[in-house]
Amino acid sequence: MQFLEESLIELITQTSTNLPPDVRQAMGAAIHGEAPGTQASQALGIIASNIDMAANDEGPICQDTGMPTFDVHTPVGINQIAIKKAIRAAVAEATRRGKLRPNSVDSLTGKNSGDNLGAETPVIHFEQWEQDEIEVKLILKGGGCENKNIQYSLPCELDHMGKAGRDLEGVRKCILHSVWQAQGQGCAPGAVGVCIGSDRAHGYTLAKYQLFRTLDDVNPVPELARLEAEIMDEANRIGVGAMGFGGNVSLIGCKIAAANRLPASFFVSVAYDCWAYRRLGIRIDAANGAITKWLYRDPSRTVEKMAKSEDFPLTGREVMLRAPLTEDQVRALKVGDVVLISGEMYTGRDAVHAHLMKNPPPVDMRGSVLYHCGPVMLKQDENWVVKAAGPTTSSREEPYQADIIRNYGVRAVIGKGGMGKKTLAALKDSGAVYLNGIGGAAQYYARSIQKVLGVHLLEFGIPEAMWHLEVNNFVAIVTMDAHGNSLHADVEKETGEHLAELSTR
Repeated sequence: MQFLEESLIELITQTSTNLPPDVRQAMGAAIHGEAPGTQASQALGIIASNIDMAANDEGPICQDTGMPTFDVHTPVGINQIAIKKAIRAAVAEATRRGKLRPNSVDSLTGKNSGDNLGAETPVIHFEQWEQDEIEVKLILKGGGCENKNIQYSLPCELDHMGKAGRDLEGVRKCILHSVWQAQGQGCAPGAVGVCIGSDRAHGYTLAKYQLFRTLDDVNPVPELARLEAEIMDEANRIGVGAMGFGGNVSLIGCKIAAANRLPASFFVSVAYDCWAYRRLGIRIDAANGAITKWLYRDPSRTVEKMAKSEDFPLTGREVMLRAPLTEDQVRALKVGDVVLISGEMYTGRDAVHAHLMKNPPPVDMRGSVLYHCGPVMLKQDENWVVKAAGPTTSSREEPYQADIIRNYGVRAVIGKGGMGKKTLAALKDSGAVYLNGIGGAAQYYARSIQKVLGVHLLEFGIPEAMWHLEVNNFVAIVTMDAHGNSLHADVEKETGEHLAELSTR
């Protein structure tokens, strides 16, 4: 099968860079369903631009290309060992080309393999079928939404919803709770794949498999079809909104399966996916490995633009900032302000934060902007080029952030999903702010980066290194200010009240 590897590279490339039509349609409806001028509407506008940029440039929609998960059906007699070898080679090559971020980390040593290959990565599921062609489906689900997966063991007590019993009403409560608990950390508006039953491990697998369904299909099981429709209506009344800013659209899809279970167990497993809902598939000629058909998309059909313009619509009320920042500049900001940052900033994720708790920073961070970002980077000659650079979920840095702000004079932290009480107190005490970027908007933010000025701690791997960047008009929203205010805490409280209203019918 001389064309197999190239067919797989094309599948990976298109999955990473080009949202399928059903997801585009759902996101288009979300954009039109949001109130103009709101923070959620602004976020959706940036998301629309990012979708267009990614497709035009064949760049990753989101810098977190996740754990590549392949679902493969093969005719009887086909050598699955050869297919697995081709998939691994294609994943490594797609990583080299910058279509995937190197995401495979050794759990014992913490070392990044650099090519997305390692123990049990990528994930590959094989099944035989009685058809002549090979079918390969791929889903790229990033760490932010993967961390918001959740599993319930019924009966249980749920925040704001009370008791969830071993019936479809209990299942309904669990799914609504799963949407609420994701907030902006899961890059809403999202989609959920759900499995009712099975065991703990296989239930999660079956839930993730539901994400291979198209958003506009109808469940063949009448009870589940009704439940999916109810969830879509009720989840969008909770008010989480785009990026957890509050708003009308929190969910773009709900797909539910049921599997037999043990008498003693009743699990509800939820796989939460973000708006950057990346899944595609291909049919392959079993003789030569060439693509015979695309699933979920028609490559001959022109891809329509999502955004009216790639530019962020300015209102004249934006605050222009140039880093490094002063305390006076920061204390003048308040929750809801839109800022445009120019100047220098540094990236820092989990490894950098842990390092800074025990070691001095390799740079002077006084007045600095610290960006929670693990970019996709390629080296061209002696220079690094940013291929994708959206924000990562900030809550993982909560154990470290307050100390780093206080110890090193950081004035602004950029991420997504907000942070907790400890960080909020440090912002107030030290005169710093938390700025929410738009999760998944990796191409939009990559275009704000003018130059890579340097890199530190590269031994942690490309996503976890400390990149020194020069930016121009980098857009973000103040969601935690230096006066003790937090949009995230306000939205969580308000949406919790809405969730409680849905606890009974």
